[in-house]
Amino acid sequence: MKRRFLLVTLLVMMVLSFTFMPLGAQATAGKEPGSAMCMNDAKVKLKQDMRRLWVDHVGWTRSYIVSAIAGVADQKDVLARLLKNQQDIGDAIKPYYGDAAGNKLAELLREHIQLAGGVIDAAKSGNQADLAKYNKELYRNADDIAKFLNAANPNWSQKEQQDMLYAHLQFITDQVTARLKKDWNADILAYDKGADHMMMYADMLSDGIIKQFPDKFK
Repeated sequence: MKRRFLLVTLLVMMVLSFTFMPLGAQATAGKEPGSAMCMNDAKVKLKQDMRRLWVDHVGWTRSYIVSAIAGVADQKDVLARLLKNQQDIGDAIKPYYGDAAGNKLAELLREHIQLAGGVIDAAKSGNQADLAKYNKELYRNADDIAKFLNAANPNWSQKEQQDMLYAHLQFITDQVTARLKKDWNADILAYDKGADHMMMYADMLSDGIIKQFPDKFK
């Protein structure tokens, strides 16, 4: 009887100790040290901010695609807002890599938008020569971005960056193609997939920064 009482007491203590364990500790309980990223306010803020920037990127890109293909009067204003987003993304990495690097990323991203605009115009007009030219340059620009980010942070694999950026370009292409065909369901599906993809990309960038600058996220 006494032995059973001691066993029950021990089990109760174990349950209580786990119940009041901090959430971060529960998440990593039973795992090797460093196997899970323990989140804190600084890490959460970076992830949220980065996601917002890249969701804005796909959102304003979509708005521009719609305006450019339909010839809506807000096209220039939407483009200006979209280009501002590229500077916002560049500014977001300045606290870690400096002003020059942030401005360089913004420059590469603005080129990405300008080339995508060329692709949209060529596809809309049916100019196959320009379409091939701008599409080739668009992928070259993606390679430049991947190379730049890998040089800044070895945690950002150049191949993984290329893969993620190429997928982003494909989702843009799918949207443009669907809208030109007036296939609205395919257009919506491509946008939804592209938005989900870009949130994963934002997390990839945030995780790389946290790994490279752990002291900033204690």
